[in-house]
Amino acid sequence: MALVAAIAATTTSCHIYKKFELPEEGLAGEVAEAQKEEIDSTSLGNVAWDDMFTDPQLQALIQIALDNNVDLENARLNVEIANAQLLGSKLSYLPSLSLTPNGGTASYGGSKITRDTWSYQIPVTASWEIDIFGRLLNTKRQAQSAVLQSEAYQQAARAQIISGVANCYYTIVMLERQLQILNETADIWKQSIQTMQDLKEAGRYNEVAVVQSKANYNSLLATIPQTEVSLYQAYNTLSLLLNRPYQKWDVDTAYEPAFPEYMEEGVPLKYLAARPDVKAAEQSLASAYYATNLARTAFYPNLVISASGGFTNLLGSVIKNPGEWFFQLAGQLTAPLFNRGQNIATLKAAKAQQEQTLNNFEYTVLSAGAEVSDALVAYTKNKERAVNLKAQVENLSKAVEYNNDLLKYGTATYLEVLTAQQSLLSAQMSEIQCLLEIQQSAISLYQALGGGR
Repeated sequence: MALVAAIAATTTSCHIYKKFELPEEGLAGEVAEAQKEEIDSTSLGNVAWDDMFTDPQLQALIQIALDNNVDLENARLNVEIANAQLLGSKLSYLPSLSLTPNGGTASYGGSKITRDTWSYQIPVTASWEIDIFGRLLNTKRQAQSAVLQSEAYQQAARAQIISGVANCYYTIVMLERQLQILNETADIWKQSIQTMQDLKEAGRYNEVAVVQSKANYNSLLATIPQTEVSLYQAYNTLSLLLNRPYQKWDVDTAYEPAFPEYMEEGVPLKYLAARPDVKAAEQSLASAYYATNLARTAFYPNLVISASGGFTNLLGSVIKNPGEWFFQLAGQLTAPLFNRGQNIATLKAAKAQQEQTLNNFEYTVLSAGAEVSDALVAYTKNKERAVNLKAQVENLSKAVEYNNDLLKYGTATYLEVLTAQQSLLSAQMSEIQCLLEIQQSAISLYQALGGGR
């Protein structure tokens, strides 16, 4: 035991018993410092999803998805699996018990088998591994990291589902609005054909004006089926997110969402460190750290204490009836002698995998920062663009109205009227598309900051 204690003392320099901490240098060190900062509870990433998305129709759909989505359910089951494995690693600290009753007899040279020739044992065996060198400790800590990682993945899946439903919902709203504008415009352009026909009969225009008006009208009608196909596909995607058969879900095309403003300058690292995918990557690094520790423990012996006791009638080579109680106690120290080369190779591989995981962690943090920056810029710039598009639609609406009036008095050509109508339609579609991009960038920013609680 003195030898065992001496070997155990040498393991402290190998960090076998040390809990995982992020490295102090590089980007990982910056994340470790950022984790010490308090996160504002009112920040966008901490806003509850039903406060972020206030449309009652959308809230109902998100709740259906949270209750029924297959990916989210699988993520929840992964958490249960990880917790079960953690429980198993905790129970490994306890002695293992086994009951192995057995009995038998034999006949030699035709001898008669009698009751006195039967032997039996009813033993109970207990075995307990003494965790001197941290094998069980690191196994348990690795299992704890797996639980935290699976919980982070579950939160990431939850955020993805919420954002996915919201994105799909607003896409449907956009397509419904565009389809409404196309149908309303088609009615107006149909009337324009009749106007051109009347002006032709009055001798103001020739057949070219009528034919050109009809061509524009046909082009518009051809756009409507394309929009209807996109709308069908969007409803289908939403149904899949809700784990339901295809149906046309209720959406409120008149509801104007108002998202909380992101007031921070830049992207604070403490917000990135709180993202579920960054947390998952950190726990993956922790798991690799404990795997390296486990590879180190293979260089040291295992100490197992075992005890057995029970009832038997086989005492030595004598069968005695009735039997008697017996008890045995033993200790076993198993030290590696001829597999050191394999252990060295395993340790090298574990260290390399730990370095890979560190690289993946830092890349995850960088990717998170890029996602937040992209979403923030897209949200800000699209809001600026929307102001100009709204003004453009207002001015083009006036231009169409003026050209129609001038056409009646013969001071505007039919080409000017058709051009104004086409420009207005294009601007209206662009404005609706821009509003969708504002909504999508707000959703992306919410998700990128770890929202979805």
